[in-house]
Amino acid sequence: MMSGVLDREMILDNKEDVELVKAAQRCIVGALDHSNAVNIAIMEDGVERVDDLPLLKLPPKVLRLFADILGSLAQGKAVAIMPKELDVTTQEAAMFLNVSRPYLVRLLEEGKIPFHKVGTHRRIRFEDVVQYKERRQQISLDALQQLADQAQELNMGY
Repeated sequence: MMSGVLDREMILDNKEDVELVKAAQRCIVGALDHSNAVNIAIMEDGVERVDDLPLLKLPPKVLRLFADILGSLAQGKAVAIMPKELDVTTQEAAMFLNVSRPYLVRLLEEGKIPFHKVGTHRRIRFEDVVQYKERRQQISLDALQQLADQAQELNMGY
């Protein structure tokens, strides 16, 4: 359930942890940029021999995901991981979009976001909510670009 995931979202609030995360991200990104590295050794403090450590084999896509997560954490952003196939309630979708539940229901009824019913309750695929949010952000960026272009054409000093 999405609310359970959001209740446990990860935020780093300690400078030491932020520095560790930044170092780990640099290490992973460096390995990905310079080779097809897929092995990670996890060492305990005080262990000096890497030969005795088991290696964790991961695909580069997974390492990139870890690097992206670490980057977000290092910037102080909250991180929550959930499957794209997850169905969410109207309240959970509204919270994710930062809109009211009645406004979200109107979007559903207007066909702007697909949904299905479980009994009498509306359910929305989380992936569809994310796609709607991305479309909305793109529309905003396009409008901002048009305003900037117009300001340039009119020599408004922007």
